[in-house]
Order: sequence, then structure tokens, then C-alpha cells
Amino acid sequence: MRGADDEPEDGTEPHPGAGTGDPDGQDRLWTPHRMAYIKGEGRPTGPHAEDGCPFCRAPGLDDPEGLVVARGETAYVVLNLYPYNSGHLLVCPYRHVSEYASLDEEETVEVAALTRAGLTALTEAYRPQGFNVGMNLGTVAGAGIAAHLHQHIVPRWGGDTNFMPVIGRTKVLPEMLEQTRATLAEHWPRG
Repeated sequence: MRGADDEPEDGTEPHPGAGTGDPDGQDRLWTPHRMAYIKGEGRPTGPHAEDGCPFCRAPGLDDPEGLVVARGETAYVVLNLYPYNSGHLLVCPYRHVSEYASLDEEETVEVAALTRAGLTALTEAYRPQGFNVGMNLGTVAGAGIAAHLHQHIVPRWGGDTNFMPVIGRTKVLPEMLEQTRATLAEHWPRG
């Protein structure tokens, strides 16, 4: 059964997935936005800031467009475009550096302060049961963008690891990134 052949003859609504080929009894969760990640769109072409670094580009955009949640003097907080969980934050220095030891004292202090504020905002907004916080330094350590240091803050809930990412290679997120950014900005600690 294909296309128009999927139309029921009795005038009722077609079954879910009608027109998508032979029915196989499987439900589909379409995530076309992930194709940009698969194709590597927006990834830097090299190790320098001018090679298309998204962490150098984001602070030059307005907050909603750049998914920037909070800004400091030497560092800022942005949502991960391809999050492990809803609310997955990245704390980045404005300066394009790859090594933690390359941060100056002010950057080190502000990355820590923004991390603490991120934990507070996530707790207020979403009540996670735990967090993963850390950095992947270098490509072999798992850094997707190794050229620009960034610290992950990943909120965790009991049962948030399920078959979807393992078998389906798909994350199910309950809200759009723009909504998450607005919620976290609203809950960001002041002062």
C-alpha cells in the first residue's frame, strides 16, 4: 500500500504513517532537525575562531537567536544545540581557547560562578534529581568542538536514560530549545 492506496475506502481517517510505504507495525518518531548534526552543519572547519567556531559566533547574536541564557564579563552560558537532556547548558569563555590551563584567573572564576548559577537556574526551573558537570578536553576525550573550551551542565532525572538514545539513536525532548532558553533566563539568579 502506498500513497493514495492507503486511504480507507469507508471514509475514515487513514492510519498513522499512511503514505509512508508498506506498513510494518512500527511507530515513527521523526527528528529531521538532527540531520544538521549528522551532516556536521555549523561545525568548525578548523581550530581557529575564524574557522566557524559556534562558541565564538553565539555571543555575537541576540540571546534568543544564539540560545544564550546568561552573559558575564569573560564567559557566557548557552544551550547545547544537540542536548543530552533538556536544559543541557554549556559554559564558555568568550576567548577562543582549548585548554583549561589557558584560562586566566578571571575566566576561571567566572566559569565556576556561571556553572553554579546554571545549577541553581536548572534546579529552580526543572527540579532535576542530579547533574553531570564537566569538560571533555580534546577530541579523543569526547569533545565535539575541541578548539573552544566549554563546560557541560547536564540535568538528570531518574529514568532519563532509556532505549531511545541507545537503540533509536534519538533523544526525546519535551520542549523546543527556544522555550528552554526563555525558562532558564527567567530563572537565572540575579546579582
